[in-house]
Amino acid sequence: MPRDLSDVLHYFLPELDGAPESPRDADRERRGRPETVLATSPTRARRTGLARPGTTPLPLSVLGVPIGERDVVHAAFTWNLAIEIARHGGASVVLAPESDRDTPLWPGEGPGPLGSEVVYCPARNLAELRRAAAGLAEERSKTARRGGIVFTRIPPAWLADAGETMDPIRWLLLFTSPRRQDTAATFERVKQLVGKQPGLDVGVTLHGVHRIAEARAAFDELARSCEERLGSPIVSYGLLVDDLDVYRAIAAGRPIGIAYPQAPASRALRDVARLLYEDARSRVLG
Repeated sequence: MPRDLSDVLHYFLPELDGAPESPRDADRERRGRPETVLATSPTRARRTGLARPGTTPLPLSVLGVPIGERDVVHAAFTWNLAIEIARHGGASVVLAPESDRDTPLWPGEGPGPLGSEVVYCPARNLAELRRAAAGLAEERSKTARRGGIVFTRIPPAWLADAGETMDPIRWLLLFTSPRRQDTAATFERVKQLVGKQPGLDVGVTLHGVHRIAEARAAFDELARSCEERLGSPIVSYGLLVDDLDVYRAIAAGRPIGIAYPQAPASRALRDVARLLYEDARSRVLG
């Protein structure tokens, strides 16, 4: 099972490192890929069972995503991942503080594409936000037959104000580009997080990548620093592509996977969402 980016990169965007020679080669390569890849965390026992279709609801997992109030791109990635989770059959909700309502981060409250949803809550700090997320996950779990994720937008300032511990936070997703200054900032954030809550599960998704080798080198360096300097492994949730279609979709307020379903960015979103979804389901089936 994959433990770092080098173990999952071959499932992502082969066109970054050169397209297949012919459509027949492309089809052969596509059919040769496994249907499901599980992201894993070395810090906890692997729970590999997946629920069989049935009538028993599965709990939703709460995934915290630190996103700044002006970080429209990372918010768009999060919203689109929620939509792709719904495409995979999971329940998916973006939960944000009420203060986000008048910002451009989210497309609007209520039901969204493919059954995804945006919900605002009156939380004023991290503990209140986590309680709201847990309550929402419990409520949506009553009708979720295949599990899912509550993507919870965390204002970064709330992490700094969380005090000595961050007990409400269990699972986090961080976005970073392969640029050195961005991976350095991500390392500092991981350092801050695990210092307040040892054993926290932190996953990383890279974006702004031009070649797979670039992504591999950036993630490996970040993972090595976290392991050696912090004693805290991090999990790879693959990579996303920043291209013109992404920014066109963001500007239009449209889901990337619906507006440009065949674009590399859309395929990458589907793959990252699959990793997140399967990891979320494995957390509640152990």
